[in-house]
Amino acid sequence: MRTDIDNWTPLTVSEIGAIFSEIPITWCIAGGWALDLYLGRQSRKHADIDIIVLREQQAIAFQHLSKGWQLYKADEGKLALWEEGEYLPLTNDIWVSRDGGSPWAFQIMLIDVDQDLWIYGREQSIRRPITDIIARTQEGIPFLKPEIQLLYKGGSSKIREKDHHDFLTVGPELTPMAQEWLRSSLIKQFPEGHVWMDHMGKGGRR
Repeated sequence: MRTDIDNWTPLTVSEIGAIFSEIPITWCIAGGWALDLYLGRQSRKHADIDIIVLREQQAIAFQHLSKGWQLYKADEGKLALWEEGEYLPLTNDIWVSRDGGSPWAFQIMLIDVDQDLWIYGREQSIRRPITDIIARTQEGIPFLKPEIQLLYKGGSSKIREKDHHDFLTVGPELTPMAQEWLRSSLIKQFPEGHVWMDHMGKGGRR
């Protein structure tokens, strides 16, 4: 078990692309980097880098990554080694490093799907086709669409300062359709209201 959760030397987006482009799975950059890939510029410093992988493809990801990396499952605040052949039905986060003493290089987030539909775990009525949650940079790097990434950030039980920064930075740059999807999704999860609602619908890409 490891406890050095702040020991990060994250890979770059291009390094992640080189690794995951060799693995026959659906994947994309997530987190703050996904939002910056949408913007086309880096809006803030990133302490880590996140990659989304479909839960049903976890064995393929493990098979390829375990050849050169150690993978740790994050459960109940603990980081324990992910063993070969172990299926993770509930674990959402995997931390990855070169070995047991190396800094963390990237984090994998396992997401659930129902056939060809992505499922938002915090409000399972929110679903979209897998093909409609991923965009690509001009270089071909896949990233999570910004309205979905902002839903993950805004839908958290604790909205961090960087999450609010990301919303204020990226929210106005969403298309009107993406803004409306985010607004309606937050209403589904938080029918009593959400702190971001006062900022929704202002500006937007056409």
